[in-house]
Order: sequence, then C-alpha cells, then structure tokens
Amino acid sequence: TLFGRNYFNRYSAPETEDERAEILAEAAALKKSAVAYMHPEVGVCSEDATLFGRNYFERASAPDVESMEEAEERAKILAEAAALKQLASDYMHPEVGVKTTDPTLFGRNYFNRYSAPETEEDEFADERAEILAEAVALKKSSVAYMHPEVGVCSEDATLFGRNYFERASAPDVESMEEAEERAKILAEAATLKKLAVDYMHPEVGVRKVDGEMFGRNYFNRYSAPETEEDEFADERAEILAEAVALKKSSVAYMHPEVG
Repeated sequence: TLFGRNYFNRYSAPETEDERAEILAEAAALKKSAVAYMHPEVGVCSEDATLFGRNYFERASAPDVESMEEAEERAKILAEAAALKQLASDYMHPEVGVKTTDPTLFGRNYFNRYSAPETEEDEFADERAEILAEAVALKKSSVAYMHPEVGVCSEDATLFGRNYFERASAPDVESMEEAEERAKILAEAATLKKLAVDYMHPEVGVRKVDGEMFGRNYFNRYSAPETEEDEFADERAEILAEAVALKKSSVAYMHPEVG
C-alpha cells in the first residue's frame, strides 16, 4: 500500500537538460551542413551501404577540369620554369649574392676565381671614384663661370646669392625697353637702306617668291624717255667702231714718223 511521487516528474519540477541537448544537436547539424557546403572536396563519410549521391565534380553541368596527371604535369612544368628563371637571374646578376639558411652550403667566389679578369683593389677604386667626382665638380664650376646666363637651379629656399649682372662693378647695360627700341631703329634703318639701293640700282631687279606678285616695268612706263631699239643701237655701235678704226688708219697714214 506504500507509494510515492517521483521527484523529477512532478508538476512543479524545473525544466531538464533535454531542450538544451536538442538545441546543441541542431547547432552541430547546421555546422556540419555548412562545412559540407563550403568544402565539397572533403567528401562524405558514411557507414550505410544503401546511401549514395551524385558526385559534385563529375556532374553533367560541371565545368571542364584537368585530370590528376595533367595537374601534376603542369605543376612540374611551372616548377621547372621557376627554377630556370632563378638560374637566369643568378647568372645575369652575380652581384645580388646567394641567400641560404643551410650552414653546410658553400661555393667558390665568382670574382675571386682563378679565371676571373683582373680587377682593381678597393683603395684604387675609391680613389678613382673621388678623382672622377672632383673632375665633375670642376667641370660644373667651369661651366657656371663661363656661362653665367644659364642661372643656378636650387631647391633650398634659404639659398640666395648676388646677381652677376646687377652687381656694383657690373658694366652699364641697357634696359629691356632700350634694347627693344634699338632693335626697332636698326630694323627701320635696314628697310630704308634696302629702299635706297632699289632706287639707285633699278637694273638689279626684284626677287620674289610669290607667283601672284607683279609690277610695272621701269623702262617701258609711259613717262619713260624715248630710247632706240636694239637693232638701231647695234648698228650705231658698229658705225662708231668703224669710224674709230678709219680715224686710226688715217692718223697712221698721215704721221708715219709716229711709228
């Protein structure tokens, strides 16, 4: 006749861990689904022989992929190309040096080998560099002295110097306005000289490049004095020449003592 109430199943008993276990189980299932979706290459592990599914990478709509053999061959080719590039860089740039972390590795110095060409020592090289630097500085100073009009280029705002052309001992120079005025006067004088030469020597002729330019002939103008034609001028010259010859013959005949 004895009986009792179950302590854990009574109506006033607190909630148990069953609900929390269900929530954790669902979270684990969701995590497993997310991992399976993000990493399809992991594969699916199953112990049930009746389970099967379609391969993600071998489906009909899957993009073309290379086989394992082709992938390995491509990896080998890329590795060989990288090694050849490294060798070519090392050959073309021996000054770069070799970087290694293995203390047992060593090699012959490229520059100190027996077949290496003769090179100058560091002291001579440094001295030669100093001499060349001094020569460059002297050349720069000479150019600056011989060509003060070049100016000095400087990026330091605190540097300043005296103007070579505006120093107290500089010779007097004309201003820009005076130079422009002098150039105008010389140009006008050259133009007047050209006009005077053209007026005094009309026989020189006019040189032109433009085919559309034309002018009036000085000798054939209406106000030109009358002149004889070329035929009459030639005939007159012949007559005068004959008269001179006859005069010379007469004088020689009349005065044989002249000799």
